[in-house]
Amino acid sequence: MQKLKERWGVTSNFQLIIIFIVFSITGSSSVYVAKPFLNLIGLEQANFPETWWGTTIYWILRILLIFPFYQILLVIYGWLFGQFKFFWAFEKKMLKRLGLGFLFN
Repeated sequence: MQKLKERWGVTSNFQLIIIFIVFSITGSSSVYVAKPFLNLIGLEQANFPETWWGTTIYWILRILLIFPFYQILLVIYGWLFGQFKFFWAFEKKMLKRLGLGFLFN
């Protein structure tokens, strides 16, 4: 845990626990929040062929569409739990690594 605290610049175990809680809540709620949107656009597994590539395409599209919800909720929950500075820096770093750094210029 000490290495993780040093890497993230976290000073206390309590702050680290809060960060873990935010990550867990965000992962679960992003799928929950995105579900109505996915249903609205008709992204259901029944709409894809029952082959290995149909299932693969379904899951790739689902993950790509849930990703923006996750990013937004991560910052919101970080703010609600008093860790906005950490999660905003984390968000910028992650998006830059994905090649979306131009969003912050």
